[in-house]
Amino acid sequence: MSRIETFKVLDDQTRSQALQVIERVYHQEKNWIQAADREIPANIAQSDRFSWFLATVNDSPAGVIRLVYDPPLELPPECRVTLKKEIDLQELARRGRFVDIGRFMILPEYRRKFLVAIRLMRIAVREVIERNYTHFITDVFEGEPHSPLNFHTRILGFEIIGSHLHGELNCSLTRIILTMDILKAYQRLKMRRKRLYASLTEGYRGLLEEKMVANGL
Repeated sequence: MSRIETFKVLDDQTRSQALQVIERVYHQEKNWIQAADREIPANIAQSDRFSWFLATVNDSPAGVIRLVYDPPLELPPECRVTLKKEIDLQELARRGRFVDIGRFMILPEYRRKFLVAIRLMRIAVREVIERNYTHFITDVFEGEPHSPLNFHTRILGFEIIGSHLHGELNCSLTRIILTMDILKAYQRLKMRRKRLYASLTEGYRGLLEEKMVANGL
């Protein structure tokens, strides 16, 4: 039986393992970046703005995910952003505390092991909840073979708010901008997809329930 473990990247060993995943997926497979070692700062343990998490299968690197706290919601003009008519970024910023969740990648040999992705998401969401953030924002590529767009929108409860044509990754595909109210999305999961909810919230469910009650959910 495979042993899946997750870690916050805080030292040279976990950073090195995480960089192996980034090198294989984002550099060699996708060609979206020029060098993997630029992705995770050597002093990552001292950063309050970024968090990286690593999943291993039987001690071998399998996947990573990145959080960026308090990202700017308004992108530079050169990104060529198009938002839905009803979207007001200033109002979004007033309504919640945002975390950019991205760089979510799994090595090809582990992509059918659904628990690898779930465990990565669980450790990341737990930190976000513990730090009292309320919303996620992310980009996914439209039409990319491994795009999580349908999973994000149909299962997790992300909402599309717009798109942009250019970004930091070397990819010509349109970026779809998604946001998610974490408490409302997980209430939805609890009602409709109880097994997934249980897997994602294991270990911090009580804290999540407290926040739901405090927010009248």
